[in-house]
Amino acid sequence: MALSLHCTFLKSQISVPIPVSAAAAVTVSLPVRCGPRDNRGPLVKGRTLSTEAIQAIQFLKRAERSDPTKLQKVLSTTLSRLLKADLVAALKELLRQERCALALEVFAVIRSEYGADLGLYAEVAVALSRNGAAEEIDRLVCDLDGGDGVIQWDEKGLIKLMKAVIGGDRRESTVRIYRMMRRNGWGSTIKADDYMVRVLSKGFRRLGEMELADEINREFQDLVGSF
Repeated sequence: MALSLHCTFLKSQISVPIPVSAAAAVTVSLPVRCGPRDNRGPLVKGRTLSTEAIQAIQFLKRAERSDPTKLQKVLSTTLSRLLKADLVAALKELLRQERCALALEVFAVIRSEYGADLGLYAEVAVALSRNGAAEEIDRLVCDLDGGDGVIQWDEKGLIKLMKAVIGGDRRESTVRIYRMMRRNGWGSTIKADDYMVRVLSKGFRRLGEMELADEINREFQDLVGSF
């Protein structure tokens, strides 16, 4: 029986004679994919990490495991070479792996070198709350305040951050963010969103800040409705 194999890097054909009867045969062509990638997609759909980001994560984890005293040196030598996109990718991967301590180190570099938006603060806060490190949220919010309370406005990121802080039962941090919002014009020059109003009202009551909850309800009674 003759077997012909024609294979390229992306696609090949194998022709295999299949006997039908003693006097006739039918040849069926079967597509075969070959090559090192074999049509494989990323390990996690929608998540891509550069080689530099992957190596940085490996270096940090290895340093933390083998000799934590050298971690700062590794941080300064490894992370300083990464672009912002690689730093953010490394941060999100460390958060996904629940490596919050290392993630905070990477986040500190991002803040100092490029600044961080509220959405990124929120992602870190959510991971901290999820991993029982809610006290670290207070330091995070303190860094966000920065002494002047000026924040780059992002309604979606702000709501996510506020929910993470409330979920972590951080009363003082919740109040601090609210004060920052008011200083930035929320409710006056910036229109109050009804969902944010409800999050604040319910959150303040949950945390025992009844006066602030009542303040929210009085000022935005047309938005809060009935609870």
